[in-house]
Amino acid sequence: MGDRSAPSFAALVQRFFVVHLGQHRAVSPQTIAAYRDTFRLLLAFAETSIGKTPSAVALTDLNAQLLLDFLDHLEKVRGNSVRSRNARLAGLRTFLKYAGHHDLSALGIIEQALAIPMKRADRPLIGFLTRSEIRAILNAPDDKTWAGQRDRVLFSLMYNTGARVSEIIGVRCCDVVLDGQAAVHLHGKGRKERCVPLWRPTAALVRRWQRSLGANAEDGFLLPNRAGGKMTRANATQRLDLAVAAAGRHLPSLAGRSISPHVIRHTTAMHLLQSGVDITVIALWLGHEDTATTHMYVEADLSMKELALAKLQPQEAKIGRYRPPDQLIRFLEAL
Repeated sequence: MGDRSAPSFAALVQRFFVVHLGQHRAVSPQTIAAYRDTFRLLLAFAETSIGKTPSAVALTDLNAQLLLDFLDHLEKVRGNSVRSRNARLAGLRTFLKYAGHHDLSALGIIEQALAIPMKRADRPLIGFLTRSEIRAILNAPDDKTWAGQRDRVLFSLMYNTGARVSEIIGVRCCDVVLDGQAAVHLHGKGRKERCVPLWRPTAALVRRWQRSLGANAEDGFLLPNRAGGKMTRANATQRLDLAVAAAGRHLPSLAGRSISPHVIRHTTAMHLLQSGVDITVIALWLGHEDTATTHMYVEADLSMKELALAKLQPQEAKIGRYRPPDQLIRFLEAL
């Protein structure tokens, strides 16, 4: 029997979003939207599987079996990747930990649900561009048109900073410092801000672009759309597609390729790494909270070096494979 003094599941969800996420943690609107989508999917699944409307669901209904079935539904029915599945589970875990402090009668069920493990997934090799490819994309927009000039600044800033596309399209003219050491202030995930230095060619490009915008644009977006407002992620992706298609007509390696803004971010990180920049500096550059996130670029670089070394092996050379000398050793090494 539940604790009558405990808040209902609906009340807990509302407090979680308004008080915990909105006030105590002050998370970004994008993070709140991700949690919201998780709950909408879960409640729709619960209505089908246990026959309860969202308002009628109780905290004790969120047992381990229901959540496991929901996660299975995400992968098999909705076609979500393992990473998406784990992201949904992480959001639900955060809520359950919060709910456990407010409804002690559900602690047993919550503990079982929290025991659901994250699913391991193979991480694909990071895709990035060569220096000649990124140079071709940067030069692809027609600088004789307003849109082409803006796109050149857009792609140059994306490559220079390694910023997420949402960070770049949000940059205002006042966020750019061109006196002394040129830099741009970026407003990243979780309301975090960072300052990234600009290379001289990028600073010169931004300086010319700002002059074309005029003095009245000081508080406006650095890379506006035609109406003077903020570009959308879809708009930036579309402009990149056009640039890649134009560059592909002159550089065969780009022909027919689909390159997202995030590939530009990967490219920046890999080029910094290959230039000898320390991994902790790259983490700060990209706005990573944990250098473990940035370490994937080191792993990708090592993998590519191994492939390159394999290609250098003479055709007739046979690479010997180690053979354990004993059956017991063979068993232990196979574990």
